[in-house]
Amino acid sequence: MNPRQQRVALLLSTLAFAIAFAVWGMIAPLSKVFQTSMHLTEHEVWLLIAIPVLLGSTLRLPLGMLTERYGGRLVFGSLLIMLALPAFMLTYSSTYTAMLFWALVLGTAGASFAVGIAFTSDWFEPERQGMALGVYGAGNIGQSIALFAVPLLTSLLGSWRITFRVFGIVSLVYGLIFLLFAQNAPISKTPKSFRQMLTVLATRPMSWLLSLFYFVTFGGFVALSIGLPKLLQGLFNLSQQDAGLRVAGFVVLATIMRPVGGYLSDKFGGEKMLVIVFTMSAVFALGLTSAAIVPFSIGALGIAVFIGMGNGCVFKLVPQYFAADTAVVTGLVGAMGGLGGFFPPLVLGFVKGWTGSYAPGFVLLAVFCAICLMLTYRVLILGKSPARTVPAPQ
Repeated sequence: MNPRQQRVALLLSTLAFAIAFAVWGMIAPLSKVFQTSMHLTEHEVWLLIAIPVLLGSTLRLPLGMLTERYGGRLVFGSLLIMLALPAFMLTYSSTYTAMLFWALVLGTAGASFAVGIAFTSDWFEPERQGMALGVYGAGNIGQSIALFAVPLLTSLLGSWRITFRVFGIVSLVYGLIFLLFAQNAPISKTPKSFRQMLTVLATRPMSWLLSLFYFVTFGGFVALSIGLPKLLQGLFNLSQQDAGLRVAGFVVLATIMRPVGGYLSDKFGGEKMLVIVFTMSAVFALGLTSAAIVPFSIGALGIAVFIGMGNGCVFKLVPQYFAADTAVVTGLVGAMGGLGGFFPPLVLGFVKGWTGSYAPGFVLLAVFCAICLMLTYRVLILGKSPARTVPAPQ
């Protein structure tokens, strides 16, 4: 394919993903504000933080299927335009119920990941997909943009409502730009029925194994990026701006490591890299159990490095094992990753209320990483499981 067209496609999709993720992450930086102004309980505020993840997760599979059938240009552009609606409607919400509803709809932004993975992977040869998808995945820096920009703009403009409207306008305008200038890859595909697409998921167990891995790596990234602002303010009495900057650093580090994980997977194999990822993630997760800010910060930054790498590794393996069904499997894997970001904040809220500490929740994260390590070694390295799959022919 034309290298220039590949670069343009990668740039357009990465920017689209970054904007969608920025919109997706608008609520978390202001969670303390909403809790105070709306007199929310601990469980209510954690639900408000987590609820955008829910719809974005469940829609990744159907949007991946729509992308397979109609192309990433139309689906991605339309999605960005639609996101302006919940961004604006949140600013007119005066009750907790209304906020929850429009936060749920806002979560549609999270489904953009599956659309962009399918769009981008079609533009690149298999031996370059790890790096390309890692670069595309770095668009999750939009989460960091939200963590930094939402409090800053709210302070400058004097209202979080105006800030949300600015984000909505940016999404609307870029959606139109994407529809005008993006192009689907010039490859011929025989359209599949939705039933044929779902058959892949029913008959290829490897898709569910990769989903579990992404549930932990990307789910951990999302859960920590939306939950750390509240944790840092509650555990260490940091200001909203200080906590936002620290979490932005976490997101940037994890984002930078995603293409690194893709590159190293191209070079050494995604299977081998996942062994390192899950080993080190389990170790650093235990650092988050500390009540002192230094070991807690070391644990958070270590987690950022290795789950960031893990995200790139998993999506090197998706087109490797499912070359003919990338969009559909991406939808499933992405959906599970999104759900991995939905449940931990709720679990942390429950654990804190039950035990008075967040530490057991982070021990549970370490346990999940250890389980994934064992499965990686047994299934992908030793190849002893019936889940092992031969890559589809190119």
